[in-house]
Amino acid sequence: MIKLGVNVDHVATLRQARMTNEPDPVLAAGLADLGGADIVTVHLREDVRHIQVRDVDLLRKMVFSKLNLEMATSQEIICTALKIKPEQVTLVPEKRQEITTEGGLSVTTQRGSLVEVVKKFNDEGIQVSLFIDPDKDQIAASKEVGAQSVELHTGKYANAWGEKQCNELLEELVEGVRVARSLGLGVNAGHGLTYKNTGTVVERLDIEEIHIGHSIISRSLFVGLKEAVWEMKELIHKHYLIKQLSEH
Repeated sequence: MIKLGVNVDHVATLRQARMTNEPDPVLAAGLADLGGADIVTVHLREDVRHIQVRDVDLLRKMVFSKLNLEMATSQEIICTALKIKPEQVTLVPEKRQEITTEGGLSVTTQRGSLVEVVKKFNDEGIQVSLFIDPDKDQIAASKEVGAQSVELHTGKYANAWGEKQCNELLEELVEGVRVARSLGLGVNAGHGLTYKNTGTVVERLDIEEIHIGHSIISRSLFVGLKEAVWEMKELIHKHYLIKQLSEH
């Protein structure tokens, strides 16, 4: 069964807009747990614009589900992650001026430095996933630097206009999964996924984890976070069952 990772960054964004102590992303993570989340995902940025070190520290101690820490490879963030020891880190590219992560990590141009970073985490028993575009060279490089898994960037597919472009980008993801699997990598997916487009991803991609944030948090404003997570879990289960039936 595909595991659901719920990103609670946007709860922290709302809190930081007023520089107060609410809403608390740690409480949000607890409600996501109760709604059936398998993983809690947070992005600790260098500029700590939303998630704070305090949040990650408390999440590590309090959530029942796996903690997945998205992060860039800055020395300060690496030191923080090694101290807190989440079950998994997902290395992502990061630019100060971006609203959200705009694309995948260029593993091919950072092989040397990434080998060292990945080894530091692996030596501490922390799994490493690399957030990359579904490109065979990036996938191969991810294997070379020692990552256990890759998270394929689904943003282009999620933002596609028209059936033709959508199908073309979906096929790129399908091929990316195939290549990663052939190399023995675990495969996850995420970015820009919603209640409308996640079903197709579940049916077409042979993945282990799917990470969703903005759409679930947006839905939670109207139905509550526990219910919003439960609805996404039900959607994933439904389309996973469709996939299983179609394969037999």
